[in-house]
Amino acid sequence: MKNIPNILTFSRIALSILLLIVLLYWESIIPKWVDISWRNYCACLIFCIASITDFFDGYIARQFNLGSTFGEVFDPLADKMLILGAFIGLLWLERASAWAVFIILSREFYITGLRVVAANFHQNIAASSLGKYKTGFQILAIAFLLADFFPGGTLFLWIAVFVTLYSGVDYTFKYYKAIK
Repeated sequence: MKNIPNILTFSRIALSILLLIVLLYWESIIPKWVDISWRNYCACLIFCIASITDFFDGYIARQFNLGSTFGEVFDPLADKMLILGAFIGLLWLERASAWAVFIILSREFYITGLRVVAANFHQNIAASSLGKYKTGFQILAIAFLLADFFPGGTLFLWIAVFVTLYSGVDYTFKYYKAIK
């Protein structure tokens, strides 16, 4: 039981790689008679399953007090790999704005840097509800853009950009309070 959160984290990393393979190499590995729309559905399913593992690894670790140093380091890394893989695929398919992807990924790297600096001051900047909303909007946007059956995916992406930036400002203020 104690390894379940770590197994879920590893599975998210593997699913991130599988997602990118499906998005980039579908036409090379799947027979031509399979409609291309199946790539969209498979990619969306892989992404949604991986996103669910993100919820459950954290939930199980908290509920059963199974947190670990490994989980603290690799859980956020696995999250970023999943988002990065999805965005690379969406850029490849020309379904996402490069600016939106750049803003979202830049914020992720920025906050990771803040957390590292805060850790050097022996401070931990915990995830806030804004961070949870940010993740939710990013997952929603990516899922709709991957499925490619609803025109609102781009709208959800720009909402995710706004919430991502807003939560980044919130983390920045928390960082400065924590180190003072």
